[in-house]
Amino acid sequence: MAEIDRPLWLFGDQLGAHFHHGTREVLLVESENALRRRPYHRQKLHLVLSGMRHLAAELGERATLLRATTYRAALAEYGRPVAVHEPGSHAAEELVRALERDGLVAEVLPTPGFALSRKEFAAWARGRERFLMEDFYRDQRRRFEVLMDADEPVGGRWNYDADNREPPPKGASRLPVEPPWWPEEDEIDERVRADLDAMDLDTVGRDGPRLFPVTSAEAHAALEHFVRHRLAAFGPHEDAILGEDWAMAHSLLSVPLNLGLLHPLDVVRAAERRAGDAPLSSVEGFVRQVLGWREYVWHLYWHFGPEYKRNNGFRARVRLPEWWAELDPGAVRAKCLKSALAGVRDRGWVHHIQRLMVLGNHGLQRGYDPAELSDWFTTSFVDGFPWVMPVNVVGMSQHADGGVMATKPYLSGGAYVNRMSDHCSTCPYDPRKRLGDEACPFTAGYWAWLHGNARELSGNHRMTRALSGLRRLDDVEAVVEQELGREQF
Repeated sequence: MAEIDRPLWLFGDQLGAHFHHGTREVLLVESENALRRRPYHRQKLHLVLSGMRHLAAELGERATLLRATTYRAALAEYGRPVAVHEPGSHAAEELVRALERDGLVAEVLPTPGFALSRKEFAAWARGRERFLMEDFYRDQRRRFEVLMDADEPVGGRWNYDADNREPPPKGASRLPVEPPWWPEEDEIDERVRADLDAMDLDTVGRDGPRLFPVTSAEAHAALEHFVRHRLAAFGPHEDAILGEDWAMAHSLLSVPLNLGLLHPLDVVRAAERRAGDAPLSSVEGFVRQVLGWREYVWHLYWHFGPEYKRNNGFRARVRLPEWWAELDPGAVRAKCLKSALAGVRDRGWVHHIQRLMVLGNHGLQRGYDPAELSDWFTTSFVDGFPWVMPVNVVGMSQHADGGVMATKPYLSGGAYVNRMSDHCSTCPYDPRKRLGDEACPFTAGYWAWLHGNARELSGNHRMTRALSGLRRLDDVEAVVEQELGREQF
């Protein structure tokens, strides 16, 4: 059979036109075992199934959608060897190789879902002992000529991160920005919801209206709306948190990107075209997220291998508490933590500062097992896929890889949350207090964690100031004892 005639099997995160352009027949598989493998967020399963079914409807007779117990059973039923793109996890890669050995897969193609190929990244990474995202990001900008003026960055600076750290506007409950683009559900979504109800899966989170694109047309509409109406406001407050404005000025494009509906170069080119109309700091900050960090995380997932997730530099062994694993914000008093957990429960999505400086910060301070925490982010977030979270969680958030990904832990006390959010003014805890009934669990947890890990941190020059502050505390032993016995957060 000629390669051009060979059917193409697409996974549920390979739904965009760049994955299935041409005339090949397309096979899509809904594997019941895959849906039952872990307690995924209900809305995550809805998005994946809705995306696959919408694509099957769009392609018409060119597509075959099979529902089976396993992928292997579906391919055997299909009865023809297929081609498949490189999948998005180590487990899926092992499966594809096994199916290839058994003759069910005839060809494994490079993924078209990223700007840089895995082969090109391997060449870039060769010989490097330390991986700095800034080096990678600048090389990406040069390679793809994004926001470049000949050999120099547009505006004379590579990185405008320092301009994008403003706290929320005083007294504001929402940013003065046009709302995001929202999809409209259809009969396919209705059928998906009914099928998920009938399957009685072990899920987490609440069902709810579909908030994210599942078709290429929807994804491009959301992208165009963001760059025209919201990109300009994105940068300054991208690190801020407002309790009544969960979307802020964020793009909400991580879901269509991670479902493979948008190509990253199309996304950054769309943003680049707005440079001049939107502040360069906002455009560059968004480009850095997509062409820099997202690509970097994908490639390091493969470069580090499956053993990376087992890194545990601070020997954190605490199992996730029930209220955390089951997304129960009612069990929490701290306003920032309650709001973040409610966002995950209700939408399967909160923005990156809530992930890093609230949820991740809490997990670090409380010694949650990094691998278990990474799995929780993967299953509980609608944009969480196996390649997304290990580097983000184990490396960046939990600093469990010995500093391979980040130069210091992303650790903070309540003062940071107070400065960057509107939560603390209505919280029963006081971010200024580390002892007593009103002691902020983030403030007290910060000092208790530093005390417990001071030896490991002593050689890190970026932690010198924090450790110096720790040595000046005359009540640190009482703080540590208090936090060891804390049952309420």
